[in-house]
Amino acid sequence: MRHYGFNFLWMFIWQPGVAAPPPDERALDFLAQYGFNFVRVPTDYRFWTSDFDYFHPDDRVWEKIDAYLDACRARGIHLCLNLHRAPGYCINANHLEKHNLWLDETAQDAFVFLWESFAKRYKGIPNEILSFDLVNEPPNIGQYGMTRENHAALVRRTVSAIRAVDPGRRIVIDGLGGGNLAMPELADLDVIQSGRGYQPMAVSHYQAGWWDGHQTVTEVPYYPGLRWNGFTWNKDTLHEYYRPWRELEAQGVQVHIGEFGCYNQTPNDVALAWFSDLLGLWKEYGWGYSLWNFEGSFGIIGHDRPGVKYENIGRYQVDRPLMQLLLDHRVME
Repeated sequence: MRHYGFNFLWMFIWQPGVAAPPPDERALDFLAQYGFNFVRVPTDYRFWTSDFDYFHPDDRVWEKIDAYLDACRARGIHLCLNLHRAPGYCINANHLEKHNLWLDETAQDAFVFLWESFAKRYKGIPNEILSFDLVNEPPNIGQYGMTRENHAALVRRTVSAIRAVDPGRRIVIDGLGGGNLAMPELADLDVIQSGRGYQPMAVSHYQAGWWDGHQTVTEVPYYPGLRWNGFTWNKDTLHEYYRPWRELEAQGVQVHIGEFGCYNQTPNDVALAWFSDLLGLWKEYGWGYSLWNFEGSFGIIGHDRPGVKYENIGRYQVDRPLMQLLLDHRVME
């Protein structure tokens, strides 16, 4: 899974009556030109579902996903299709859900149904082009009633349903606890486990209003050496943080970092120092990664972190040092 790229939020923010946009072909051209080969597309099931009627999707909406896939395929870019908001669960604004993915049979049946439907629609698409990322960032253990046991049962059921349709489909599962916790109980399942690159949150999410801890971090962060959550954060701390993931890999499980990034209130020199350590470790481990996101407050383009100096590249204003870090820390075959 040595894929390197970005999350693209084409079908991420649902609003009533607003259709998902077409693929950003200009951005995809930029990726292809500079050697990035991975796009993760987090989706919201409400784009194709009305009033929680999960089993009668408007599959005309899926033609948008077809277009995303076609545009990526034309450029040799792998598309990872993800349910960011799944029936009964989302890490953001979960209270909007009618059912509970971890406890309710209706939501679980709907979840399996959706992935069976995608498996049928994309059967035969090579793994080099397409993978399925089942659900974005399951919650902390015990939250919303999720346990390792009921999570594993749902994942095993869903993987089995997909493979009954398309036996070879590449499947990704996100770590528990918001993507942070590896899942050795699923090491036998022949799926890719997807971690995150947001620790320490006091650096990556400084003043991010949706993060529960944002009000407790009042001083501008620095790195390395920041003291937060009981640890002094530096490259050695990060190496230890990924120890469970490295142990998982030692069991033969592929690891990929599906999301990482830094919000735009952290000074850019601090962000770059932190990015350098993260990317250096992942290169050492041989892991691929996907920045959240391409353009915007976490991206390489237009993030406006304090102290950034942009370079005009391909009609974009790019944080060239960050882009260069991403390019330099790929493991090329």
